[in-house]
Order: sequence, then structure tokens, then C-alpha cells
Amino acid sequence: MRQSEGFRFKQFYVRHDRCAMKVGTDGVLLGAWAPATGYRILDVGTGSGLIARMLMQRCEGAEVDAIDIDEAAVEQAKENGVRAYKARLQDWSRQLYDLVVSNPPYFQNSLKNPDKGREMARHTDTLSYEDLVRHSARLLKQGGCLALILPAEAEAEIRQLAATEDLYLTHATRVYSKEGKKPKRVLMAFRFKISNFKSQIVEDSLVLENEHGGRSEAYQELTKDFYL
Repeated sequence: MRQSEGFRFKQFYVRHDRCAMKVGTDGVLLGAWAPATGYRILDVGTGSGLIARMLMQRCEGAEVDAIDIDEAAVEQAKENGVRAYKARLQDWSRQLYDLVVSNPPYFQNSLKNPDKGREMARHTDTLSYEDLVRHSARLLKQGGCLALILPAEAEAEIRQLAATEDLYLTHATRVYSKEGKKPKRVLMAFRFKISNFKSQIVEDSLVLENEHGGRSEAYQELTKDFYL
């Protein structure tokens, strides 16, 4: 099968030939980094189902639901072995979850793509940051976690929105393409604030490329259970 049709990982193959957004670094990072805790997991904007499949591998026996507003993406995720549904996060109310993950649309004020599928997948028109945080909080159990990957410049806004829902940052990993560059992405994990408990925020960084242009040791360590 041609690489353009999908991507081979150690334990599974993800087809993405019918999806607007292909298998990419952001999804792999979140799937490998998100806290692997809890029995019920929701993947918001699943696309090909990549993150859902990674969490199915990491959290053996977990019930993983995946939702997307693009019908072609939902069918592709099902083809990849994911329990996927065509639904908006704003309307989803199946159950409460231990973990909600999302690699959400992140372009807010850029030119629209003529490809409608890619436009939906990339722009926040269909899922604003505010809706993402509010409805994720609505679907979380009291001890649950929300894990996201977003552009680094969105960190302050997301932290503020999360605080309005009593969700507080517990872990932030700022992602750099190379040493000396500005952070490109940020991985964030939020949990509900517990009374009389002062949470420790873990803040660290991840550089993706080494000096030779290959995957850094840290990136290889994070994704060692997935990349061939």
C-alpha cells in the first residue's frame, strides 16, 4: 500500500487517503504525550482516528469514543478500527470521560482553504477555543483530564478559558522544531481544581530535531512505542 494512503506504526496502520488532515507530528505528539489514565476516553476531531488508536494501544481495555463533524473522516476512522461518530462536541452527551483529548482546529484569522474539508479541520469556525474548553469540561468526570496540542501563542488564552471552567494546568510541554527556535506548539493537560490542594505545574520542553535534522533523542523516547 502506498505511503500516501496511510502510515505504518509498530502495532497498527492508519489510512488517511480520505481525510482532510493527514497523519502528522501534532497528532503523534498528543497521542504519545497525553496522560494514559482512565477507562473512558473521548477524542474530539478525530480525523483518521490516529490519536484514538494510539490511546487504545496505551490504555489497553479502555473505551475510546471519537467524534468528528466530517463524515468522510468518521468513515475513515471506523476503517482504522476506531469507534467513531459524526457529531459536534457542542452536542455530544453520551457519557462522562476520564480523559478528553483534542488536536483541534487552530487557524482563527487566516485565509480560508478552498478545500472545504481542510478548511473545517483547520479553522476554528466550527469549534472555537471557548467551545472546546467549555464542552470538554462539561464531559469530564471530576477527576478527569483535558489534554490538548495547540499553537504556542494560544497557551495564555486557553489557560484563561480553562480557569473559567475550574480547570487548571497541571503539565505544559512547549515543543520546538530545533534548538534556538521559538516554540511552535504547546501540549497542555488540565484537571479540575481540588479544594485545599495546591497543584504542582510541570513545565518542560521538547525539541523535535537534532543537529543533523533527524529525530531528537527526546522525541524518539516519547514515540518509541509507535514509530518504526
